[in-house]
Amino acid sequence: MTVLFRDFSGPTVCPGGSVVCIGAFDGLHRGHQHLLAEARALADAEDLELVVLSFEPLPREFFGRDNPPPRLIRARQKFRRLRALGADAVGLLRFNQAMADTSAEDFIAELLVKRLQAQHVLVGPDFFFGKGRRGDLAMLQRAGADHGFEARGVEPQVHGGERISSSLVRADLQAGRLDAAHEKLGAPYCIEGKVVRGQQLGRTLGYPTANIRLQGRKPALMGIYATWIHGVGDAPMPGVSSLGTRPTVNGREPLLEAHLFDFDGDLYGKCLRVEFVRKLRDEEKFDGLDALVAQMHRDAEHARAVLARTTQGECA
Repeated sequence: MTVLFRDFSGPTVCPGGSVVCIGAFDGLHRGHQHLLAEARALADAEDLELVVLSFEPLPREFFGRDNPPPRLIRARQKFRRLRALGADAVGLLRFNQAMADTSAEDFIAELLVKRLQAQHVLVGPDFFFGKGRRGDLAMLQRAGADHGFEARGVEPQVHGGERISSSLVRADLQAGRLDAAHEKLGAPYCIEGKVVRGQQLGRTLGYPTANIRLQGRKPALMGIYATWIHGVGDAPMPGVSSLGTRPTVNGREPLLEAHLFDFDGDLYGKCLRVEFVRKLRDEEKFDGLDALVAQMHRDAEHARAVLARTTQGECA
């Protein structure tokens, strides 16, 4: 069982010692996967536990509250993926003002040494931590000599001559380059969440939807998409999904609405994963509901045609 902890301070998580990976891990792309695979192999070789440290919210979200960067993966989905990638413990540390004010030295001494009993610390390229981003790999290596752990950086993964990064994945998704994002993620891009009740307008228009709220996170893509929906039955179901603010009905908060083809059932409270296959168009504001429904018919036909030529994948 993978242990989840949220607090900086507390009892020792790994009394027998650990290998620790630290990072935002937004999207868990192939570079992150490479880092975690190296850490898992090292933990197995030395009979240590693998701990993955990340933050919620991400530091860039905390410091950029007025205009946060688009988010690739939500906390629940991140934990599930990290567990599948072999983490024995996951720290989704609460990033608040107290955490922002924590010195790099205290981060090392109190968290890595005291709480996690770190024997090895692995980080990706351009890693910084602690107040004012004073901590880096060189500081970790100096501290490791004093505290008895080894710190090293893991080489980035490259695709098309560029280092794979969350920023590149975001750029691909925002531009509708889903295949390019797939290559960097190692799997199709998905959004996971619990189905909540909406206005039920889609049902009255002949297109009932499973609605997933983004909980204030800015999405990395917007528009209308052909999608596979995972989590309803044994196999993914085809559908057409909208991610946006629904301007025709004066919506404001971004909402993911997934219409499942040829399905009639209650999905409220169910956790679904929506796999984005191809962007069909940008979101538009229509003159009225009749025009909106006519376009929904065209979108559904287009999505069916796309999915008829597509095999469903395993979500990233």
